[in-house]
Amino acid sequence: MRVTWKLADGREIAAEVAPGLSLMEAALANNVPGVIGECGGCLSCATCHVVVDAAWSERTGAPGEFEDAMLDITAAERQPRSRLSCQIEAHPDLDGLVLHVPEA
Repeated sequence: MRVTWKLADGREIAAEVAPGLSLMEAALANNVPGVIGECGGCLSCATCHVVVDAAWSERTGAPGEFEDAMLDITAAERQPRSRLSCQIEAHPDLDGLVLHVPEA
C-alpha cells in the first residue's frame, strides 16, 4: 500500500508500505522528519503523532482509550483527527492514505 506523509513545511514523502507494518515503523524506515517513535511502538511516548487526512479518518478509525490519553501529551497540539502512527497498521484498505506530520 502507498502512504504519503505531508510535512508542515509543504514537502511530501511517499512510500510503499508492507501490510502489517505500523505506520510509525514505515515513517522511520523512510526518514520522515517529525516522526520519532522513541518508545519503538509501545504506546508510551507520543512521539509518532500524526494527523490523519480528513478523507481517511473513518478508515483508520478512532484512537483506543490508552492512545486517546497519550494524545493529550503530544508536543504539537492535538487535533480532532490526531493518531499515534504506531497504532495504525498498514493494510490494503488504506492504500493511498495521507498523513499530516504536525510541526513540533
